[in-house]
Amino acid sequence: MPTPHLPPQRQVPLGRSHEAQVIDRLLHRARAGQGETLVVRGEAGIGKTTLLDYARTAPGVRTLRVSGAEFESELAFAALHQLCAPMLSVLRRLPDPQRGALEAAFGLSTGTPDRFHLGLAVLNLLSEAAARQPLLCLVDDAQWLDRASARVLAFVARRIQDDRITVVFAVREPAGGDELAGLPELRLGGLTDADARGLLDSRLRAPLDRQVRERIVAEAGGNPLALLELPQTADLAGGFALPATEPAPGGVEASYRTRLEALPAPTRLLMLTAAAEPIGEPSLLHRAARLLGVDPEAATPAEDAGLLTVSPWVRFRHPLVRSAVYRTALPEDRRAVHRALAEVTDDDQPDRRAWHRSMAAAGPDEDVAASLERSAGRARARGGIAATAAFLERAAALTPDPDRRATRALAAARAKRDTGAADAALDLVAMAETDLRADDTPRRAEAAALRARVSFDRRRDDEAVTKLLRAAEVTAHSDPAAARELVLDAFAAAVFVRRFAHGARLLDAADAARALPPLDGPARPLDLLLDGLATQVSEGCAPAAPLLRRAIDAYRRTGNGDEYGLGEVWMACNAAMDLWDDAAWRTLADRQIALARRRGALADLPVLLSFRALAHIHAGEFSHAAALVDETHTIAVDAGAPPVVYVDVSLAAWRGDETATAAFADVATRASHERGEGRLANVTEYARAVLYNGLGQYETAVQASRPACDLDEPGFNSWVPVEFVEAAVRAGRRDLAVPVLERLSERTAASGTHWATGVELRSRALLTDGPAADELYREAIVQLGRSEGTVHLARARLLHGEWLRRAERLTDARAQLRAAHEELAAIGAGAFAARAARELEASGERVPARGTGTPHPLTPQEFQIARLVATGATSREVATQLFLSPRTIDAHLRNVFKKLGITSRRQLRDLPLAVGRAD
Repeated sequence: MPTPHLPPQRQVPLGRSHEAQVIDRLLHRARAGQGETLVVRGEAGIGKTTLLDYARTAPGVRTLRVSGAEFESELAFAALHQLCAPMLSVLRRLPDPQRGALEAAFGLSTGTPDRFHLGLAVLNLLSEAAARQPLLCLVDDAQWLDRASARVLAFVARRIQDDRITVVFAVREPAGGDELAGLPELRLGGLTDADARGLLDSRLRAPLDRQVRERIVAEAGGNPLALLELPQTADLAGGFALPATEPAPGGVEASYRTRLEALPAPTRLLMLTAAAEPIGEPSLLHRAARLLGVDPEAATPAEDAGLLTVSPWVRFRHPLVRSAVYRTALPEDRRAVHRALAEVTDDDQPDRRAWHRSMAAAGPDEDVAASLERSAGRARARGGIAATAAFLERAAALTPDPDRRATRALAAARAKRDTGAADAALDLVAMAETDLRADDTPRRAEAAALRARVSFDRRRDDEAVTKLLRAAEVTAHSDPAAARELVLDAFAAAVFVRRFAHGARLLDAADAARALPPLDGPARPLDLLLDGLATQVSEGCAPAAPLLRRAIDAYRRTGNGDEYGLGEVWMACNAAMDLWDDAAWRTLADRQIALARRRGALADLPVLLSFRALAHIHAGEFSHAAALVDETHTIAVDAGAPPVVYVDVSLAAWRGDETATAAFADVATRASHERGEGRLANVTEYARAVLYNGLGQYETAVQASRPACDLDEPGFNSWVPVEFVEAAVRAGRRDLAVPVLERLSERTAASGTHWATGVELRSRALLTDGPAADELYREAIVQLGRSEGTVHLARARLLHGEWLRRAERLTDARAQLRAAHEELAAIGAGAFAARAARELEASGERVPARGTGTPHPLTPQEFQIARLVATGATSREVATQLFLSPRTIDAHLRNVFKKLGITSRRQLRDLPLAVGRAD
């Protein structure tokens, strides 16, 4: 097929042939069905918009374009509305949750749009459009996108690989709070001197003195906009207006300021009006101008100067022009312009009107503050947390009454914290505290709680525990229920800190829980959990077990989970792990994952998926765990959360992958010290103990697990003693194993589950001789066979087989070792399987060679999709669960069918769920 000729108007920007080729290749792949994203980064004026203009001229593609605006960056979903407006006619085709999210975001209905259902809605709208014609989405000035739109667009950009969609962002460097981090990038540098001279010469009407020409080229530093703008304010006869020390972008803005000063005053006022209202509607601009006594014809000098166009939309030559206009205006002129814009803004835009009124206010004004508070409520209902925070912050600043100002400042602080703006939140708390009366205990307690939670958000370290406990103490008298929630947060923080704590922080949290006043009414699951944790820390496992079990059962009985938050679920799952209750652990994780998927609560999923992945490892379902690990990392990027590496290092250890375990452990160890997160160090030591026990390097396993084994705390420390006892006995260090076994026995006896009983019997057998050891091993195998712990059952068989071989009962030994080897090899526990194989060969039995797995193993995502489709779920249902488009699901299914040699979904349902990656 011949390559189509480019239309005559499609000219490659000077000096950007490589960048143009990158764009063309993206569009070529999109036409072939492979979607991609590109983030074009560079300083102001470097040519990002010009490159987007070039992309827009590509033949055979439909183009959607949106630009961020500095003065709209606090208005939620402003940019998204620009992008999606042309496609809203197909809204009815979307699933109800997605359609509802989109309608709520755009004000077409009430309610709070979940941002991940909203992301799916936008993804599916674009996918529908791309099915008819390849789609090019251009997002200019992405650094000024409102945060809600930026998150959704970044979410979409990571999920278009199987659609005919190309997304190109242009973003200024440096850009703080970058939602686009991790996406493929193209960085624009300055033009070469030769290209710079060519661009300059192409725009000059008369020859230029060589010395002046070279000075301009040198000062511009290869910045195309500087090359075009600086000569208009320079003395072209022989001097240069701007100092050589000023960087090009700043020089460009200074150039614009100089040109603005030469315009008539009415023109500057009209341009200021346009700069203050980036909606770009000419009729709105003209109505405001008339109120200011400015004739619309005043725009003509600005248009003649190439700084502004008014038809069909109001557009500045460059965002720097808008900035220069607004920043150089007198404060009284800015207030007058905003006052006029408030007057002419339509009734269906109450939030814009409220914002303009607030910017027009010269001092405190309760009426304006109240209107901003109402706008904050509407923004919150739309899911615009950043806009909510901005409205409330401005409302607080304009509130004349100190008491009401404190209330609004605290509300703004909560909203700022939700957006991740910790410093701004603390500043607002300080504002509130200044206005609060000394005897206003409830709100002073609320301020203290906000400070503590911001500290916990920033670093889950020892200081966070201290602040949370102090906040709970202050809150206890005014709001006992809220105080108990703060103490549970303190428990969670203390569990994270562990060995890096300055003192017995878990005991401090337990003491704080016991000091709280009793609650009126029935106990919540949270209260039961808190009482159980306090008892466990202060009195031990046996007295705490019944309380913790009541709490876990209460959470399991809860219908929809709306009554409690992620912190509670995390601690409840932790308690189930402490009680060796694998069924409760799995049930709680499954229920919460399902709920999070239905809600689209993607930010909660990494922690929940990690708990579930660990349960899969326990059950010997390594492929399932690997699929969830892969999903966890993808979601963590979308949610802006730190990567969760707990499962990575654990899975690598159970697989016997020494290289991967070492790599993950090194990363985790550094992170644990940097963040003061002792829990991560404990997990790493547990994983290393598992690895070295599998490899038969028992002394190394003793040293790896000893630090964590010395800590008698909730969580992974319950499991470490099992590894330590095995390692110590095999290393000939029975004296070390005995006291650890006794501590393990206290925990398992309090639990009483099959899992707990089985691992205790297995551990005790290691320290027992003669027929009694045989009986203990046999009973351990029976108990573990009744649990979900497939890996622990296989390891008990391995230990029993090793004991039988040493007792020279070779026939019995071979039976146990054969079963252990088959189970461990099938699971993918490579080091333990190899250990079993060595024992089998030592018993005189030849170990048959095993295959290396399926010839075409599935990727984690393919495996996840195959498993869900095998349950009978449709592509649309799977797409909703995994936050992908249905077309992406279908594309992955085609790969799954090809790799597995099948042709239909029905055949997929007949395959075992364990099919997937070669472990």
